[in-house]
Amino acid sequence: MRFMMLVKATDDSEAGVLPTREMLEEMNRYNEELIKAGVLLAADGLQSSSHGFRVTYDGRGGSTVTDGPFTETKELLAGYWLIDVSSREEALEWARKVPFGAGETLEVRRVFDPTDFPEATAEMVEAEQAWRDANQRPIGG
Repeated sequence: MRFMMLVKATDDSEAGVLPTREMLEEMNRYNEELIKAGVLLAADGLQSSSHGFRVTYDGRGGSTVTDGPFTETKELLAGYWLIDVSSREEALEWARKVPFGAGETLEVRRVFDPTDFPEATAEMVEAEQAWRDANQRPIGG
């Protein structure tokens, strides 16, 4: 089962405050644990919303682009881990080990698998797996 662990943005992360060396060292130790356990698929920090944009679709083929920054920090993300574990409980174990300080929030959500969709044909599932296999690359690659 794949789970995405979503790091919620803070006022500091939105202001562009970068992690300290100590914070980076703690995060690297945690990432190494995930790698050694063979569960880490991807992990990245995200730049503040001032470097991003939103695309809103009108349902008729058109869209509107809104440049950041965005004001609602509680709705923003600052990073993520994508892990592949055997259960929700294992995902929770890894989430509890994240080296975060007081007030920081991590949201954990299961990623859909192609087989979760009853309307997906065997050909669709095979095509998605082939795409995944062809595009898989090592962490940091």
